[in-house]
Amino acid sequence: MAYLNRAEREQLLNELKNMSFNKAKGRLRRIDPKGKMAYFRNAQESGKLFTRFELHGMGAVVTLIERDSDKVLTTEAAGAASTRLKPEFTLLEVVVEPTADNKT
Repeated sequence: MAYLNRAEREQLLNELKNMSFNKAKGRLRRIDPKGKMAYFRNAQESGKLFTRFELHGMGAVVTLIERDSDKVLTTEAAGAASTRLKPEFTLLEVVVEPTADNKT
């Protein structure tokens, strides 16, 4: 499989940024059989979570950046109200970069 050139990387970026996180993750897993997930929801900055895919067969590195916020859920069971927080992730940004050996 040939490495992605600048236009193909831009096309992949535009395709992924319109997807939800799970759909983008599934697309990246299927797109390259030699690819792997480098890290999953790594907290490198405050309030942002990073997931990185290394697509070795395509010569690209894709980073999905999410924001973590808490959703408040209230439930009433047996006459007592309880409140709990459920994490809610929203995809903020997609970064597609060439690897060092990709010269296109």
